[in-house]
Amino acid sequence: MQIAIDGPAGSGKSTIAKIVANRLGFIYCDTGAMYRTATVMALRLGLKLDDEAAIMAHLKPLAITFKPTPEGQQVFMDGEEVTLAIREPETTNNVSQVAALPAVRAEMVQRQRDIAATHDIVMDGRDIGTTVLPDAEVKIFMVASVKARAQRRHEENVAKGIMTSVATLEQEIATRDHKDATRAVSPLQKAPDAIEIDSTNMTIAQEVDEILQLVATKIQ
Repeated sequence: MQIAIDGPAGSGKSTIAKIVANRLGFIYCDTGAMYRTATVMALRLGLKLDDEAAIMAHLKPLAITFKPTPEGQQVFMDGEEVTLAIREPETTNNVSQVAALPAVRAEMVQRQRDIAATHDIVMDGRDIGTTVLPDAEVKIFMVASVKARAQRRHEENVAKGIMTSVATLEQEIATRDHKDATRAVSPLQKAPDAIEIDSTNMTIAQEVDEILQLVATKIQ
């Protein structure tokens, strides 16, 4: 079974997807972390972020792996843990440019489909229901106000020791929304058959329950 959860930055996709996957005993695939890891790689190598050929030359052999732990999912790049590095402001502010490269998206989409082909899976991102898993049995499109998303991201960052003001985060999120929605390849958009959930005034438990109820109707 495939569950696709899409939505803009900071809408709570990853948090909800992890909980839903855990509750159902499904595999969770953090597609955003994959693009962030590719961005960390490009930044560390000093590559131009619009140089598709150079980025792909290094991305093709790059191993991106995940390891679940009691503290949360760890992300590895060729065996090196980059869980915190992929959430640094420099990565966050540049990932949209890397993720917009057609060859990078094609590579990641294939990797994501390969994972989904052999597991019951919950996958979150921006083009899962429209491009990566167009035949997913359950499609969710999560939204929330920019203010609410900035506050959530601020709290997450503080917990990780990353200090960025809420005002700055609001500006960054609004900018990223525009980039994601207007990119030429697989832009952020709601699939016609996706169920929209506005999480602005919802608790995590309420969001999870709503999605699990939707899943239950598909299993019956």
